[in-house]
Amino acid sequence: MLHIQFGEMENSNYGPDWFRANYDPQWFKEPFIQQMIKDVDSSEYIDGLVINSPVLGPIPPERLSGGVQTLVMIYEKPQLIFDATSCGGNCAKWLLEIGRQKDVTVNLNYLMKFEATPDFRVFINNENREITNIDDYITTAVKYV
Repeated sequence: MLHIQFGEMENSNYGPDWFRANYDPQWFKEPFIQQMIKDVDSSEYIDGLVINSPVLGPIPPERLSGGVQTLVMIYEKPQLIFDATSCGGNCAKWLLEIGRQKDVTVNLNYLMKFEATPDFRVFINNENREITNIDDYITTAVKYV
């Protein structure tokens, strides 16, 4: 499940910094990560350390957006807490999907807009409760951001 802690956290990690220092080239061979790259950055994994960006041409993984870098770290290192504030709205559905697959905790300092879906589920750590609809999510989040 996706756990969210709103507000500042001492033990959260900045995804892009962690990514640049710790990513494993093998991660990019995973179809799930390739889908995130394609959807969020409109880029395509080619091979090895080459990703094709429609804007920049061939790029190394370090040139992916901070949002994708953070999503990859959350997915690959679920035991760590990452500050997802570097993730824009186009990352929201991927955070939910990662949360469907793994227990992860993220730190947010803004009201991320999630789409209302029948299977919407997040756990708000600030309130120690599970939220299952967008209205309750918004009402809860605005208390802390």
